Amino acid sequence: MKKWLVLGVAAMMAGVFCFTGVASAKKMRVAMVTDMGGVNDQSFNQSAWEGLKRAESELGVKVAYKESRQDADYAPNMETLTDAAFDLIWGVGFLMGDAIKNTARINPDQKYAIIDYSYGPETPKNVGCVVFQEEQPSFLVGYIAGKMTQTNKVGFVGGIKFPLIEKFEYGFMAGVKMANPDCEVLRQYAESFTDAAKGKAIANNMYQQGADIVFHASGGVGDGVIEAAKEKDKWAIGVDKDQNFLAPDNVLTSAMKRVDNAIFDMVKKLTKGEFKGGETVVYNLSNDGVGIAPTSDKHVPKPLLDEVDELIQKVKSGSITVPATNEAYQAFIK
Repeated sequence: MKKWLVLGVAAMMAGVFCFTGVASAKKMRVAMVTDMGGVNDQSFNQSAWEGLKRAESELGVKVAYKESRQDADYAPNMETLTDAAFDLIWGVGFLMGDAIKNTARINPDQKYAIIDYSYGPETPKNVGCVVFQEEQPSFLVGYIAGKMTQTNKVGFVGGIKFPLIEKFEYGFMAGVKMANPDCEVLRQYAESFTDAAKGKAIANNMYQQGADIVFHASGGVGDGVIEAAKEKDKWAIGVDKDQNFLAPDNVLTSAMKRVDNAIFDMVKKLTKGEFKGGETVVYNLSNDGVGIAPTSDKHVPKPLLDEVDELIQKVKSGSITVPATNEAYQAFIK
């Protein structure tokens, strides 16, 4: 009876999380809470999970995740993983800022980390923050769009209008204008990161207005943008991951945000005892935190990619500062 009871409890505990790997008391355990897109969103959350899977493969850590279906899931998911005493718990996305901060204050001995959020001087000592300069890869794909448009009209589809997504918007616009000052940029926000139907409708409208390239920074909404590009035989530009696989003939390039690299890097620091809470780490072109998709050479001419490489060096050197806000963009185009 006792044997079956022990087995039953073990089975129930195994079902609490989605685990991968073989348990070992000596292995570090790292978990993440996804944003609403889920772990297979083909974008942001999936990139985060790939970073943890790489840590599992190369560093021998044990990894797990909890999926959030709505924002009300963030705090309970954090609490569940905290109760399980992982060595490090990630929150994937700025929308989890409050949930992590509140949980971290209640559990000062537990280490947490968050993607896309910085608490500045109020960062809890047990929280590591990771942010990206998303405007940089957006600038590069904007330059490509500005050079490759045949209609002098391109589009930008954002998810929810927050300063984070505006970094994609203004970086893209700056790249377009540097490449082609006469090009018009159509812009619209879906006010969602999951409504693919709305993304498709917005993109279709932009294509009907004459845009021939549409860049999205909108999570699952972007699935609809890419679907519209396929149906209209137009170009779409992906985000976060290399999204060419979603429409090999219609995804021109992607503005990659290497959440996978950042998570792997931070977990590696954890295994070395070098993880530091209370501070923010910035990932950009200089530390392989962002870039353009490796499949860009399928559709983007080599001479243009060579120009992009030159821009990358100028951004790294500081001779070009890519705008991340409307104010900076207005100054940039003057």
